[in-house]
Amino acid sequence: MATVVVAMSGGVDSSLTAALIKEQGHDVIGINMRLHGSGTEEEEQNYSLNKSCCSIVEMQDASKVCQQLGIPFYAMNFEKEFQGAVIDYFIKEYERGRTPNPCLACNDYMKFRFLLNKALALGADYLATGHYARNVFDQETDQYHLLRAVDPTKDQSYVLYMLGQKQLSRIMFPLGDFTKAQVREMAAARGLATAVKPESQDICFVAGGDYRDYIANHTKKPLAIPGPIVNLQGDVVGQHNGLPNYTVGQRKGLGAVMSRPTYVLKLVTETNTLVVGEDADLRSCEMQAEKVSWVNSKWPEGKVPAKIKVRYKATELPGVIEPLNQHDRTARIVLEQPQRAITPGQAVVFYSGDEVLGGGIITQ
Repeated sequence: MATVVVAMSGGVDSSLTAALIKEQGHDVIGINMRLHGSGTEEEEQNYSLNKSCCSIVEMQDASKVCQQLGIPFYAMNFEKEFQGAVIDYFIKEYERGRTPNPCLACNDYMKFRFLLNKALALGADYLATGHYARNVFDQETDQYHLLRAVDPTKDQSYVLYMLGQKQLSRIMFPLGDFTKAQVREMAAARGLATAVKPESQDICFVAGGDYRDYIANHTKKPLAIPGPIVNLQGDVVGQHNGLPNYTVGQRKGLGAVMSRPTYVLKLVTETNTLVVGEDADLRSCEMQAEKVSWVNSKWPEGKVPAKIKVRYKATELPGVIEPLNQHDRTARIVLEQPQRAITPGQAVVFYSGDEVLGGGIITQ
């Protein structure tokens, strides 16, 4: 049997993950990552009230479950790493006029780099998490395949596209074959303390839930500087109150004077300009991406047909990925039909059926 470190967030998913791994006969170690929150008392209360995945309350719940299971529990401080890899990235992306997904950076750097490396350094064989995805090894091809979860409503394969062969060889996703309802039933049947615990909120480090306030309070220079709103013809049709307050596809709160419904098309940070237009102007068949990676850890020699997903909840559309520069890890993606509100900063993920081929970050 193997030694497995389980990333314990304090929620029902990671709790059941630890239980299932132990039942398989493995030696299990629970680790909770302390990523943020050691600030003011008010901030700590907000993290707890908003059910942050990394608050002290969550850490205590993770410890309770480990006690129930009779496995060792450790809390490790990764605040410095989280600040650099996730929070600084989050703010810098808004400075660039993008709309980042911090969960991507957290998975990429915190869980599957820092924590995975820490687990291996401690002598563990694997890292297990409560993600809803499947990691399947094909003996004939000697390859690991990253697949969607059985439960389409909870599938998290979109935020795991950056995993390659080396990482997948050391990762377990025990929940990928179950629905969320089954997970709760199984946790309740085992009497786990977190069985009926509600889901944690998105953007865990934003106490209070408003990213605009967070950026304003944690950046050294003002980002919410008013500027012009222009249409596609370059005519000024209003004034915005700071580019970080907007994202591509947004309609409400623009203050633009146009005869038809108006949407954000583009954020131009160089001139502090917000470009707006009609719904039809939001649709595009092409995009470019950076930081492109492939699950098979091989850079394609030619174009790759796939189903393309441009947001976590978006419907996939057929298209083609054209690798541009392996050194820069860039690619051009062309869809067979237009997709609405393709947003710089979000991930574009490539699928073949249930299998994740790879993905990258949309740049334009």
